[in-house]
Amino acid sequence: MIRLEPVTLEFNGVRLEPLGRHHEDGLRAAAQDGELWNLVVTSVPEPHQTAQYIRTALETPGRLAFAVIDVPSGAVIGSTSYRDLVPDIGRLEIGFTWYAKQHQRSHVNTSCKLLLLSHAFDTLGCGVVVLRTDCVNFASQAAIERLGAHKDGVLRHEFRRRDGTIRDTVMYSILRDEWPAIKTRLHGRLAHHAGR
Repeated sequence: MIRLEPVTLEFNGVRLEPLGRHHEDGLRAAAQDGELWNLVVTSVPEPHQTAQYIRTALETPGRLAFAVIDVPSGAVIGSTSYRDLVPDIGRLEIGFTWYAKQHQRSHVNTSCKLLLLSHAFDTLGCGVVVLRTDCVNFASQAAIERLGAHKDGVLRHEFRRRDGTIRDTVMYSILRDEWPAIKTRLHGRLAHHAGR
């Protein structure tokens, strides 16, 4: 039976550690880099809501939230989560992912996804990992597609955005038998990025 247990994962100068109240100041600073809460398509907290954001993440059943740490500096640079585990079919979702603006379009997202996907498939034994994003978040869709995830479709009228509008959600998945090729591709992308 697959179970989500707190774990710390590290690779390529990025560490994912279980999110805690001690990350509040760092998480607030990361969100302020780009004032990310102003983006309707993200789950980034406003500065005064950071403590509540962490509390919600810790209290939500079936969610294992991580602080994303830049290892060289020790700074918190974002957050990501596992969520919605369905143990009997080995289905796990990755979500609530965001990074400080200065770390977007860098090695960070690829490194984090390698950590999360490797742990999900190679350690937990998941059969499928699911990712979702807002239908108007084209940057996120492109990033998920660069991972090699399969676009499954769109959930229409799924939930309310922070501005009150209702979002459609684009769903993606990676199956266990697709993972080895995707893993190789992601390592290749990181090697290419490092060689530039």
